[in-house]
Amino acid sequence: MKGDKKVIERLNEALFLELGAVNQYWVHYRLLEDWGYTKLAKRERAESIEEMHHADRLVARIIFLEGHPNLQTLAPLRIGQNVKEVLEADLAGEYDARTAYKKSRDICHEAGDYVSMKLFEELLADEEGHIDFLETQLDLLGKIGESKYGQLNADSADEAE
Repeated sequence: MKGDKKVIERLNEALFLELGAVNQYWVHYRLLEDWGYTKLAKRERAESIEEMHHADRLVARIIFLEGHPNLQTLAPLRIGQNVKEVLEADLAGEYDARTAYKKSRDICHEAGDYVSMKLFEELLADEEGHIDFLETQLDLLGKIGESKYGQLNADSADEAE
C-alpha cells in the first residue's frame, strides 16, 4: 500500500530517535551495572529492548507503506558520566521523542493514515511512561542523595556476581 510521503518521513524520524534510544539505554545499562546500580541497570536494559521493539514496529510500518526504512543513521547519544547524568540524558531523549510523536500523530491524522496515527499514540503512551519513571527517579535522587539512591538500586552482596 502506497503511503503518504510526509507520514513515511515521520516514521523514519521516529526510527532515527528509537535507534538512538536503543543504543543510549544499552550503554547506560552497562555503565550502571559497572557502577553497582544493578537494579537500575536492569531497568535500562529492559528499556533498550523495548525501544528495539518500537523500532521494529516502525520498520514494519514503513515497509508496509512501501517506504524505505533508514537504519543508517540514529539520534546522537547522550551518555551520562554519573547516575544523575544518566537519568537526565535519558529524560532529554524521552522529551524529544514525545514532542516528535505528538507532531507525527497530527501529521498522520491530517493525511488520513489512522493506523500510523494509532502507532504514534501507542509510542507516545510508552514514552510518557518512561518520562514519569525518569522524573520520579530524579526527584527521588534529589531528595535522598546519591548515596542512599545507590543503596536502593544495588543488589545485595549475596546477589552480586
